Amino acid sequence: MSDKIRIVGLGGLDEEGKECAVVEINDDIFVINCGVRQADRTMPGVDYVIPRYDYLEENKKKVKAYFLLHGHDDAVGALLYIYDQAPAPIYCSKVTKEMLLNFARHVGKDISKFEFVTVPPTSSFVVAKRRINFFHTAHNVADSSGIAISTDKGNIVYVDDFVVENNGTPSFLFDSRALGRIAEEPTLLLMTESLYATRQGYTAPNYRLTPLIAQNFKSAPGRIFISLFSSNFFNVGEAIALAIENHKKIIPYDEITADLLDTMEKCGQVTIPNSSRASMDDLLRLKDQDIVVLISAFGGKLFRKIALLASHENEDKRVRIKPEDTFFWASPSDDNTELEYTDAIDELYRTGCTVYNISKKAFLRMHASQEDLKTVISILRPKYYLPVRGLYKDLLANGMLALSMGVGLNHSNVFVVENGASVLIDEKGGARVFDEKIPHGDLMIDGEGVGDVSETVLEDRQQLGEGVIMLAITVSRSKRKIVAGPDIQMRGFVYAKDAKLVQREVGEIFVSTVVEYLEAEHYDIEKIRQNVYERCLRAIRRLTGKQPMVLPLIIEVA
Repeated sequence: MSDKIRIVGLGGLDEEGKECAVVEINDDIFVINCGVRQADRTMPGVDYVIPRYDYLEENKKKVKAYFLLHGHDDAVGALLYIYDQAPAPIYCSKVTKEMLLNFARHVGKDISKFEFVTVPPTSSFVVAKRRINFFHTAHNVADSSGIAISTDKGNIVYVDDFVVENNGTPSFLFDSRALGRIAEEPTLLLMTESLYATRQGYTAPNYRLTPLIAQNFKSAPGRIFISLFSSNFFNVGEAIALAIENHKKIIPYDEITADLLDTMEKCGQVTIPNSSRASMDDLLRLKDQDIVVLISAFGGKLFRKIALLASHENEDKRVRIKPEDTFFWASPSDDNTELEYTDAIDELYRTGCTVYNISKKAFLRMHASQEDLKTVISILRPKYYLPVRGLYKDLLANGMLALSMGVGLNHSNVFVVENGASVLIDEKGGARVFDEKIPHGDLMIDGEGVGDVSETVLEDRQQLGEGVIMLAITVSRSKRKIVAGPDIQMRGFVYAKDAKLVQREVGEIFVSTVVEYLEAEHYDIEKIRQNVYERCLRAIRRLTGKQPMVLPLIIEVA
């Protein structure tokens, strides 16, 4: 019997993150990636978003394998919440497994019952009597892969986050020879990522950090701080190499950063000699010019961490940014973190230290630009093409790029679809988009709850989520001093355990601002209120990452 094939995106189409592609061949289901998406500002109280997995649960006996192609949480994180409902062996590289274990510790999930099969990033094996080929790709987390699944009509090939890089280190190398071997057989369907599909040229070498900071790194007079996202193994490795080359000590800023370095060492991605190691306990003992402090976290959490450090509100009081320090900002914002980024970079400049803010135009993420995509398409020359991984505009740009290449792709064999739509390839090899959609959508992770947050609950949270903070104080007009207060009341925006910290910090700012204006020759109550509002709101953003309504009340008496 000839193979009958269905391709469904449960996530990753018309969105950035939450990757999850279902490849169904006859009665077997193979799942490629299974990731989370970061919650945005429209989802107060939500930690992560995962794909709705009804289809996998209903067909769990058909699920033969999960193929995890790289270790970022947007490619692997949702599996922690889905696996028990539809278990199957998990095929991935050692680095990808370690990244999933690390994310499981982060969210408090026990995965001791998960069945892992670790394979090299370029390898060939058999699942459900079907040949599977992994081929090594270059992405900013080590040992990433693309995949080819065999059918009687040719291979189904999926290449997610990648760049064409033939001059990288072994863990960050695009294996063109392995892809060439796959191209010796017909490619039935090719799926490639779309995030940079509008960008001309190749991405390499513009993802490299070293050329952008090496000279200033070497000449920095005092301590060096570098901010990098925890998911960015390649650039973290560059920062470590620069520190070792310049005979400096590497200090992880906190436990999260130390855990990142431990994971990288466990995976064999970096080797930090003892002579280059130090801890926060050594910060005040070492000479400033011998110190590199590495700061890492995921998304907006990194920006809030930097803002607290820059404003001297961080928990570890041993470290303070000084004017003599140099700060390399190597963590550009995205659309969802622009506000946190703006607050943090503003606070950092206020410290007076030397800031090198690496532009996102000069410092690219490791995603495929147009020439990278063209290279893969021209090698494989697929019968059908399906853009994945990106917003709809990115998917469309990827599809139009494929149409322009003259390799036999046209409007009848390039499919741009959204989550839930099925691409069917019948026994005779004809393909079409099936209108009836597979159940799909978002499930919101709120602490331990999976899918407990309904749209109604979310709407209520959006109205109340930012909360209200009310500030009151009484001043004497004649004595030019505070005679009562401050009184601070907070509603609906901060947990009880954080309330005392927020009250203390906001109270100090409130009082100092009022006193500053009372001591001026002329003062205006409205001007005081406006300055209290702006300064307190800025502090609350740094402390909580939220933007509540701030209502300052200043009462004048004789």
